[in-house]
Amino acid sequence: MRLRHAVQVLREAHHTQADVADLLGISERSVRRVDDEEPVAAMDDAAARKQRRIGRPSVAEGCRAKVTEILAAQPDVLTIEVLRRVRLDGYKGGKTALFALVRELRPKDARPIVRFEGLPGEFTQHDFGEVDVHFLDGKRRRVHFFASRLKYSRWVEVTIVPNQQTETLVRTLVGHFASIGGVPLLAVFDRPKTVVIASEKDGGVHEWNATFAQAMLELGVGVEVCWPRRGQEKGAVENLVGWVKGSFFKCRRFLDDADLAQQLAAWHIEVNRERPNRATDAIPEKLLAEERPRLRPLRVLPENLALRFPVFVGPTGYVLHDTCRYSMPPEAIGIAGTLYLHDKRLRIVAGRFEAVHERSFVPHSKSTLPEHRAAQVAAVSGRRGKLYLKRQQLLELGPTAFTYLTELVHRRPRAWNGEVERLHDLLVAHGAEATLASMERALADRAFGAEYVAHHLHDGVLALATALHASPEVLQ
Repeated sequence: MRLRHAVQVLREAHHTQADVADLLGISERSVRRVDDEEPVAAMDDAAARKQRRIGRPSVAEGCRAKVTEILAAQPDVLTIEVLRRVRLDGYKGGKTALFALVRELRPKDARPIVRFEGLPGEFTQHDFGEVDVHFLDGKRRRVHFFASRLKYSRWVEVTIVPNQQTETLVRTLVGHFASIGGVPLLAVFDRPKTVVIASEKDGGVHEWNATFAQAMLELGVGVEVCWPRRGQEKGAVENLVGWVKGSFFKCRRFLDDADLAQQLAAWHIEVNRERPNRATDAIPEKLLAEERPRLRPLRVLPENLALRFPVFVGPTGYVLHDTCRYSMPPEAIGIAGTLYLHDKRLRIVAGRFEAVHERSFVPHSKSTLPEHRAAQVAAVSGRRGKLYLKRQQLLELGPTAFTYLTELVHRRPRAWNGEVERLHDLLVAHGAEATLASMERALADRAFGAEYVAHHLHDGVLALATALHASPEVLQ
C-alpha cells in the first residue's frame, strides 16, 4: 500500500508512467494498474489483502450464505455437522476449505478478562517453564526453571532446576518462600501432574498429588489451581513464564552455566530492587516492605524439609525408592513404613525399626548399612545360605568385586569358600569403600586372595595414621 501511494503521488505530480516505473523499480504495467485503482486511504497491507481477496477463490465460498444461516441458528454446532449439511446441498469440495470458512464465520465467544489486584500477603503464583538457551560458543541447551511471584509487590524469584518433578517443585518452592521472607495465604498453580493428579471438567480437583499435598500441609499454605492459558482466572500474573523468558532468557547470551547463574542473580537485583514494575509503577522491594508483615513465618526450613513416601520392606530386606534400594534390619521384612526424604539423606521407619541412609543419586544403586549386612547373614539359616549371602554382598560392591571374585573362584576352586568368609570379615570390619579400594589394588597386581586384600587394607590404615598422626590400632 505504501508503494501504491507513492505511484499515485508521482502520477499526480505529472510524472510519466515510465518515469514512475524507473523511480520505484516496478514495471509500467503495475503503474497502469495502480492508475485505475481508488486512492490509497490506509497503509495496512494485511487488511488490504484480506479486502481484495488476493489469490484463488476458496471452493467453499459458494457455501458462505448457507454456513452463515446454520451458525446463526446454532452457534455451537459441530463443524463436521456443518459439513454434512452443506454436502446435502451439493457441496463437492474438501473439508479443509469448509472448516476454514466455518472458523471465519462462527461467532466468537468473547469473554471479559477479569483483572484483580491482590492484597498484601494474599497469594503468589508459581509455575515451571523451559527455554532453549544460546551460549556464545554456538551451543544450545534446553533449560528448566521454576518461577514465583508475589501478586501485591511483584517480587519475583526464579531458579534453574534440573527437572519438573514433584520433589523439585516442593523444594524450590520452600526455597523461594525462605528468600521472600514468609508464606502467603494462598499459592496459585496451573494443573501439572506434580500438583493435581485428576480434576473434573468443571474445575474441581478430584485427586491431589499426595507428596505435594503433604508438603503444603506442613507448610500451612493454601493452594488454588486454575486452568492453564486462562488469563481471566489469574488476573495480571497470567504470563509469568512468558515474562521471565522475554525479560531475561530471550534477550541475553551466556558464556556457560556459571555465567548464566551470575546473570540471573544480577537480573534478580534489577527487577526486584532497582527497576519499577510496569503494573504498579513501584519498585517491588518497597512494596515488599509493606507486604512482609502480612506473610506468615515459614514452618519448615528448606534444609529440614522431608518429603514422605509410603514404602514396604521387601523379602530381601530392602526398601525400593526411585530405582535405588536401601537396607533395613531383617526383622522388618514384610512391614509397611514411611520413607522421609531429605535433600542429602533419607530415613526409613517401619514399625519399631528405623534406618538412616545417605541418599543415592545413582540409578539402580544399592545402599547397605554395615549393621544390616551382618544381621542379614545371621538371619539366614544354613551354612551354605550364609556363604552365598556373604558372596552376594561382596558382589554388590561393583564390577571390580565381580571380576576379582570370578578370578578367585576359578583360581582356587576348592578353597574359595574360606576366601569369601575372610573377605566378608574385612568388609564388615573396614566398610565397603576401603574394601573395594583394596580389592582394586589387588586386582591391578593380579594377586588373588583375601590375604592380598588385607595387606592393602593394612597399608591404607598405616598411610592414614601417618597423615593424621594417630596409631593404626586407634583408626582400626
